[in-house]
Amino acid sequence: MYTETVTVIALMIAFVSVGWAVYTVRHVKKQILEMADALEDVKNGNGNRRILSEVHELVAPLAYEFNDIVLSYENRLSVYHQTEETNRQLMTSLSHDVRTPLTTLIGYLDAVHKGIACGKERDDYIETARRKAHDLKEYIDVLFDWFKLGSNDFSMNIVALDLTELTRNILIDWIPIFEDAQVDFRIDIPEQPFRVQIDPDGYMRILNNLIQNVISHSYADKIEIALSEQGRNVKILLTDNGVGIEKEDLKHIFERLYKCDKGRSEKGSGLGLSIVHQLVVKLNGTITAESVSGKGTVFTLFFPLMN
Repeated sequence: MYTETVTVIALMIAFVSVGWAVYTVRHVKKQILEMADALEDVKNGNGNRRILSEVHELVAPLAYEFNDIVLSYENRLSVYHQTEETNRQLMTSLSHDVRTPLTTLIGYLDAVHKGIACGKERDDYIETARRKAHDLKEYIDVLFDWFKLGSNDFSMNIVALDLTELTRNILIDWIPIFEDAQVDFRIDIPEQPFRVQIDPDGYMRILNNLIQNVISHSYADKIEIALSEQGRNVKILLTDNGVGIEKEDLKHIFERLYKCDKGRSEKGSGLGLSIVHQLVVKLNGTITAESVSGKGTVFTLFFPLMN
């Protein structure tokens, strides 16, 4: 009797085990088919598919890995679409910002070459053509910097140097430009050295782009550049008394191709401040902007001092 009972129990356990195994195999097969179906969806451009699985299930690790891969694919696809849209905007901008001044430049030079403009008018045409050529060069330089920053070949020459001395040397070249533009300037650089690890060319482009942004877009007649030590950082303040930046625009000024159309000059590529932001980040620094519409703007930069 005991033997028969044990046999029956064993058969029941075997039956349940077989049933459970069959159920598990079918469930796993169903999930694998769902994965195959989801993969087909992803292949066709639908990155929203996910595989649901309980932690204790056999395919759980595979399902979670699948979901991570799909999420990564979706993020990379989103970045690709954003880049594609940025490139489209850039080509539209190029069409206007390069062709328009180039056409105007050719027009003025043709008028001088053909003798249509004479005397003072001829001199005025040549001066206008010269300014247009400089504007075009400035735009191409900014465009080159932007493409270079986004390439895999971009590298920086980080060296230890005195930022106060480097800043003085950069600002010397701006003094005649301030005077020509009738912009009052105040430069406050202390005698004490501020030793930093930085790329000199990168820092020069940061400072030049910020100052050029003031000259070209702010309508300011006063500018102040000041260096000081704050904590373990060197702090650079660039202040102007121009038209300022609207609160909504201020959130986006470091984005690529963003232009503040209200109150500020429409001239420019929309890349200058984006380049500044990228360079500051690559140099382990930070940059912020504060502005009051109608009163001016303050750019604040921090770079870590050497120990």
